[in-house]
Amino acid sequence: MLGVREWWRELADLVLPADCAGCGLPRAALCARCEALLHGAGARRVGPLAGPGVLPPVYACLPYADEARAVLLAHKERGALRLAAPLGAALAGAVRAVARARGPADAAAGPLLLVPVPSARRAVAARGHDPVRRIALAAAGRLRRGGCAARVLPVLRQGRPVADQAGLDARGRWGNLAGALDAVAGAGRLLGEGPVVVVDDLVTTGATLAEAVRVLGRCGGRVAGAAVVAVAEAGTGAA
Repeated sequence: MLGVREWWRELADLVLPADCAGCGLPRAALCARCEALLHGAGARRVGPLAGPGVLPPVYACLPYADEARAVLLAHKERGALRLAAPLGAALAGAVRAVARARGPADAAAGPLLLVPVPSARRAVAARGHDPVRRIALAAAGRLRRGGCAARVLPVLRQGRPVADQAGLDARGRWGNLAGALDAVAGAGRLLGEGPVVVVDDLVTTGATLAEAVRVLGRCGGRVAGAAVVAVAEAGTGAA
């Protein structure tokens, strides 16, 4: 069920004029060109990513720059909730790339379990929504409509407070995230239902993804890979 804050944002998105979140074209929440950029993005494997953690293959659709960066920030920080659908379409492309790389054996092992990286509670409260979970739900719906069994499994949670990642170098980011995540009760049983794809909106050093993979592996999850909408260069201020 939508909270009052989310409901109001959904309504405002429908009735208030807006400029394109990507390029600023007037009176278009997302213009045709920017939507095509997200929908037509070809996923590619990114890395190697710096740091001491163990990462599975990571696939991203776009560089974190220009229109893609603007759309992600509009969705995450300004609550432009209707952007979850096109961002979910891009994320679905990265998830498909993970599945293709794993081959048909994983396809027969159960539905793809999309595990979103959790946002801190204070961030969710400040934003009024959980952007990664919302994009993951849109991606799972897109995958199912395309004939790929997929569902979102939000089994990760913040285990301790972390500092803002912006401004930290690669070593600082990895140290900041080490041991920061935990799993909800019963996660191990749920994770046994299919191959796991860790999902996030963007990746910089891979510290967050590595911490998620560590926790999921401890719970017995079969992590097939990680999928993100965009990849950022370290030092850009991305989380």
